[in-house]
Amino acid sequence: MSDVSSALNAIDAVIDAGPFDATWESLEDYVIPRWYKDAKFGVFSHWGVYSVPGFGNEWYARRMYLAEDDVFGHHVAAYGPQNEHGYKDLIPLLTATKYDPAAWADLFVEAGARFVMPVAEHHDGFPMYDSDYTEWSAAKMGPCRDTIGELAAAVRDRGMVFAASSHRAENWWFYDGGRKFDSDVQDDRWRALYGPAQPKESVPTAEFMDDWLARSCEIVDKYRPLIVWFDWWIEEAFWAPYIRRFAAYYYNRGAEWGDGVAINFKHRAFADGTAVFDVERGQLAAAHPVFWQTDTSVSKNSWGYIDNHDYKTADAIIGDLIDIVSKNGALLLNIGPRPDGTIPDHEQQMLRDIGAWLKVNGEAIYETRPWKVFGEGPTEVVGGSFNDVKREGFTSEDVRFTRKGDTLYAIAMANPPDGKLTIRTLAAKSVNCLHIVSSVELLGSSDAVAWTRDADGLHIELGGPPPTPTALAFRIR
Repeated sequence: MSDVSSALNAIDAVIDAGPFDATWESLEDYVIPRWYKDAKFGVFSHWGVYSVPGFGNEWYARRMYLAEDDVFGHHVAAYGPQNEHGYKDLIPLLTATKYDPAAWADLFVEAGARFVMPVAEHHDGFPMYDSDYTEWSAAKMGPCRDTIGELAAAVRDRGMVFAASSHRAENWWFYDGGRKFDSDVQDDRWRALYGPAQPKESVPTAEFMDDWLARSCEIVDKYRPLIVWFDWWIEEAFWAPYIRRFAAYYYNRGAEWGDGVAINFKHRAFADGTAVFDVERGQLAAAHPVFWQTDTSVSKNSWGYIDNHDYKTADAIIGDLIDIVSKNGALLLNIGPRPDGTIPDHEQQMLRDIGAWLKVNGEAIYETRPWKVFGEGPTEVVGGSFNDVKREGFTSEDVRFTRKGDTLYAIAMANPPDGKLTIRTLAAKSVNCLHIVSSVELLGSSDAVAWTRDADGLHIELGGPPPTPTALAFRIR
């Protein structure tokens, strides 16, 4: 296996030679790439050993070692006690026998995704890529395939951007429940997988954080993702020197490649202006002047594969996408493949339904920028993380705006039942408007749109059936 200390020397050499150094002041020179602001929609995928049991959620590896958790009892009943059948014993069942990265990539193109982000390593400490720092990886066990490398090639072949996420920081404490009873976590033979298994309140050792930095930079060098996404625990203050070093290294690599790269972070892990803020399972209540992102899943109760998903609807996700884009954001939407590498049929259909809407209305989404007001209407969007299912369904009175040059797009978030709607923000005397209306067209339709404008708003009447079952986009010039 590769030597971490040698890797750290190489990392520091790249930092010393590049335009960015490992200080917040230097990292404030970072510029979010235009391609990312244009892309708007990406697909996330949580696929790993946690997909094998199909129970609970993607935190199965932690929950099976917590005696008070229902996953604990399920594991004993399904596989046996944790001192005889631990998480490690699920690895051979991650077969990937039907994993077809080309088929995945084709589906993501059909979904209208512009970037694709698989989980490179989850909290469970089992990389889905060919890591030089551990024998416990999908390239050497289970599938015995570099699943990340294969998908990266397929994604790029189809003109999409490849990205990757790392959740490794949480491996420090992820298995700590296994220290409290007779389990295989107690056996140091498996420490390379289970990690230190220390209390979450403890501070990681320099050895652990050095390994985190080496693995993070390894993902960058081996797979050249144009986005690297980190989960929440790196917001702890002791991580700050390490995330600054990673950012300087990654941004310098991006400069070498001539590609615009980005880091996603949550909460306050990064200083303002140094990376792209990400809201987990939630949105912003209002537009933000700086580009941002939502990550959420097609399922309400899991990111990884389980047998009893509580799925959202494609219409609801389309509504979220429109709302997020109107507020200067992008949507990263997750799916959870089965252990054999197939994507559940329902999730495939959801992606296709989203793609069908984008095929008609993508002009109002891709390459757009926010307008002076993001929208209008009665439906309240609850801002903040883990609020993604708290809003009511959007109505035809809810309208969101985007722009492209001098063209304004107004998107009615539901089809009006009588074919008529009024956009009050575009009233002739509205102080918010300042937009001359000379024509109104419905994307996806060749039928003429009748419209009038007065002090109450822009009144539109459809000339035929709506081109999509939800959310109508109007081109206004």
